[in-house]
Amino acid sequence: MLQKQEKVLLLRTFRGRTLRIVREHYLRACVPCHSPLCARPAACSHDGKLLSSDLTHYVIPDWKVVQDYLEIFEFPELKGIIFMQTACQAVQHQRGRRQYNKLRSLLRDARHDCILFANEFQELCYLPRERGEALEKWQTRSIYKAAVWYYHHCGDRVPIVMVTEDAEAIQKYGSETQGVFVISFKDYLDNFWPDLKAAHELCESILQSRRERESESQESHGREYSEHLPLEVLEAGIKSGRYVQGTLNVNKHRAQTEAFVRLQGASSKDSGLTSDILIHGTKARNRAIHGDVVVVELLPKGEWKGRTGALCDNDSEDKTSSEAPSEPMPTGRVVGILQKNWRDYVVTFPSKEEVQSQGRNPQKILVTPWDYRIPKIRISTQQAETLQDFRVIVRIDSWESTSVYPNGHFVCVLGRIGDLEGEIATILVENSISVVPFSEAQLCEMPVNTPEKPWKVSPEEERKRRDLRRTHLVFSIDPKGCEDVDDALSVRTLNNGNLELGVHIADVTHFVALNSYTDVEARTRATTYYLADRRYDMLPSVLSADLCSLLGGVDSSNKTLADSLDKAEDPSDPIVNQLLRSMATQAMSNALYFSTGSCTEKEFHHYGLALDKYTHFTSPIRRYSDIVVHRLLMAAISKDKKMEIKENLLSNKDLEELCRHINNRNRAAQHSQKQSTELFQCMYFKDKDPDTEERCISDGVIYSIRTNGVLVFIPRFGIKGAAYLKNKDGLVMCCGPDSRLEWKPGSLQRFQDKITSTTTGGESLTLHLFDHVTVRISVQASRCHADTIGLEIISSKPYRVQSSELSHLSPLVLKSELVRDVTRCAEEAQLAQEGQVDGIREEYQEYRQTKGRSLYVLLEEIRDLALLDVSGDYGI
Repeated sequence: MLQKQEKVLLLRTFRGRTLRIVREHYLRACVPCHSPLCARPAACSHDGKLLSSDLTHYVIPDWKVVQDYLEIFEFPELKGIIFMQTACQAVQHQRGRRQYNKLRSLLRDARHDCILFANEFQELCYLPRERGEALEKWQTRSIYKAAVWYYHHCGDRVPIVMVTEDAEAIQKYGSETQGVFVISFKDYLDNFWPDLKAAHELCESILQSRRERESESQESHGREYSEHLPLEVLEAGIKSGRYVQGTLNVNKHRAQTEAFVRLQGASSKDSGLTSDILIHGTKARNRAIHGDVVVVELLPKGEWKGRTGALCDNDSEDKTSSEAPSEPMPTGRVVGILQKNWRDYVVTFPSKEEVQSQGRNPQKILVTPWDYRIPKIRISTQQAETLQDFRVIVRIDSWESTSVYPNGHFVCVLGRIGDLEGEIATILVENSISVVPFSEAQLCEMPVNTPEKPWKVSPEEERKRRDLRRTHLVFSIDPKGCEDVDDALSVRTLNNGNLELGVHIADVTHFVALNSYTDVEARTRATTYYLADRRYDMLPSVLSADLCSLLGGVDSSNKTLADSLDKAEDPSDPIVNQLLRSMATQAMSNALYFSTGSCTEKEFHHYGLALDKYTHFTSPIRRYSDIVVHRLLMAAISKDKKMEIKENLLSNKDLEELCRHINNRNRAAQHSQKQSTELFQCMYFKDKDPDTEERCISDGVIYSIRTNGVLVFIPRFGIKGAAYLKNKDGLVMCCGPDSRLEWKPGSLQRFQDKITSTTTGGESLTLHLFDHVTVRISVQASRCHADTIGLEIISSKPYRVQSSELSHLSPLVLKSELVRDVTRCAEEAQLAQEGQVDGIREEYQEYRQTKGRSLYVLLEEIRDLALLDVSGDYGI
């Protein structure tokens, strides 16, 4: 029987008035506890995962601990975690949607031994808030009462440890109930997990960051940025049209000067703006970070600026560029942030000399993010010298208006700079891609298919399906070695003499039930990630490479698209045809998934395919969107199972949220594939001398024109990059003897399909779109960011190779050779490093040399100090 309660909420309106809202709140006697020690398992009716049965204790974090230390609870070693509904709601309301979704993902993940207990719906756990009681005190009191109830509900058989940062709660509840212990989170780690070093380091990093944040708030400094406006002012301004909201996108090529806000929802309709809003400079960005949902105030039209169309190096951005910007566009400044997009950031520590030049406190370090669009982050650590040669993960904690940089804390080490596995891990983290192995619970849902016990279609299932094994010729056009074969073709001759051609798609939904562990994991991954040398499957291999992989699979294509592309070709130049197809495919890859219930039918069109309506369902092994379409198709043709179908379909709201997630994961897949390809290209050319190595000289095709250079495609290696026609000294490229190019004073003039450089001496050089040129390839190394390929045009004529070499220049052959060569070198370096470590151990055993504090180390430090440049301290 349900008990009705009234829950009173006090909300403040835009005009500052307090609005009292009364909501009905129903309590029940039986709420799922998800414990195998449950005293009333039939009444609790457990759904989903249970806690492990062999635990020595359960741990219940307070709301504050969940907010501050959630990343530590992600360690798989921590088991038996019970997140109370009160704590989860506190995270949702006080830390935003991103951290709340992170908590939800943790609860859904079958690899983590944690559950959610809805304590506010359990009649014996619910506590009404007392008059005048602080919200934080009520939350702690509710969680403690739920912990006591849970202990008794499990028959007093397993101790409960409640962790909190409230010293008063520890003193008050610490010894109140036998079997329920209340301690601080640090004491919990010290007493229960003393050997979990990574968790202790992360905890200390978070504590240090919090202490600094509290000390900075007490000190008075001059403001570096203007304060953000209150939420009620922002919402009122958006409603009135004074402000607009959108997502901040920082230009990675001009991260210090250019960012753009793409309008969202009502802002895009009510403002009348047809373009993005330019945010010029970091001051106008006002502490907003790439991806944040921000509120923008437009500047007067007299202050509008234009975006720059010139090529620019990321790490050597010319802030005083003389290139003329484009036409003025709407320009604004950020006045508030509605939703922060903070995530894990891969950073690099500065060198020892840079650390000493940063300030007096050697423990406060400015680390440089791998992503150019993210500002430097200040963290506190004692491991700066040790971690100088590594990529590490940090998280942002705060960014006060009095600080030039955001404050954060150290999380963990990824790998050594330049190491292949470390750089791959960096790409995965930067794109928020999780590649942990499938859990035991997910693998237990998979059918068994072994030589001893092969899987077969059951007789009941055979009767439901059409058997084409004896009546049709089934075949494949997929390349040899393809593993995730989603579809196959079939053909047969009909009685009237016509041929029947069929396309058959793998029935993944037969093995993946809605909301099963495998389905939840596939939904989270959303797609299979293909990197240059590896792949991370959306589904376990027993499905993706075995049971659901059809012999004779074929890639789907659209003939209308192929016909239109066949007309855009150059009969005499197959390389240009390849480039045109690549550019057209890249334009189509930006299509987005959406729910038809979330927009009007006029917005259904697919621009890249020139179709009014379009969806696909041919790759359910590697695309979760196709699994969704499969379920919709089954619902459309299965009219006799309405109730079952209704339970297996998503609502429009859920489907809209899923589409946003799939679009985000698709972008991550595209970016990670591109970045991994560029990584292998850079590692391949890094040790090659561009002046003497034959492979560093290649033929290139110009595929885009910029104000100070061109973009070039090198078909031999699949490389795309910028080639400058005007250098930093203001010299332009001109044609010398034998078509060799030289740098001389002059100017550039850009046209729609060509660019012309003219020297002061009257010499000129014109390069057209799709011209072939000879290019020198080099690597621009960066310690803090990804290495990049540098291209230099050395001749305006095509690069000619010997006819004997043509057979070896197939792009596919060269790509596999490139990947194989880089992988081999990485393995050799890893073996050499392991041998070096073994050698050091042998020397230690023989000579007992130490890497710790010693007289030698002290003398080395004195020598380093003697070599420091102290002129800056004395004004010399």
